Amino acid sequence: MARTTDGDGPPVPQRLLAAATRLFAEQGYDRTSVQEIVEAAGVTKGALYHYFGSKDDLLHEVYARVLRVQQERLDAYANADEPIEQRLRGAAADVVVTTIENLDDASIFFRSMHHLSPEKNKQVRAERRRYHERFRALVEEGQAAGVFSTATPADLVVDYHFGSVHHLSTWYRPDGPLTPQQVADHLADLLLRALRP
Repeated sequence: MARTTDGDGPPVPQRLLAAATRLFAEQGYDRTSVQEIVEAAGVTKGALYHYFGSKDDLLHEVYARVLRVQQERLDAYANADEPIEQRLRGAAADVVVTTIENLDDASIFFRSMHHLSPEKNKQVRAERRRYHERFRALVEEGQAAGVFSTATPADLVVDYHFGSVHHLSTWYRPDGPLTPQQVADHLADLLLRALRP
């Protein structure tokens, strides 16, 4: 049985994910070997296969761990006892901040998603769809209440916002003029202005 930690270091799965994320970001998924990942993590191939069935599983987990956090946070915003404008704005800003905080993960994933097995690809699409549907439900709630304009279909509103979010990895730089929160505030405000009746 593989150990989950070596002494006081991070757990083995965490080390493997950190190494894989760094190597996928630097070299690309397809140019990174399993051997390079285990060497960078300081573990054996046996340890990798104990926690992850394949390199494909590592790629899936790189994205899935971010999506899990984003889904939890979206659910919290959606369920909050606040006006719909505040809930949607909070959710819209949060997905920007959490994407920027995990920019390597997001950029790796969007560059490499086509390498996933058909089964994993289907699973990821289902997870993303669940997130987008929950977000869309907030837009529809505001539209039904007359708080948001119905001039643009909710699906298109969601695609507009997430198009901006998915594009962040192509231009956002940590040493740039805007903090993650400032970018998030601007994009959330743009979304709410687009929905104003």
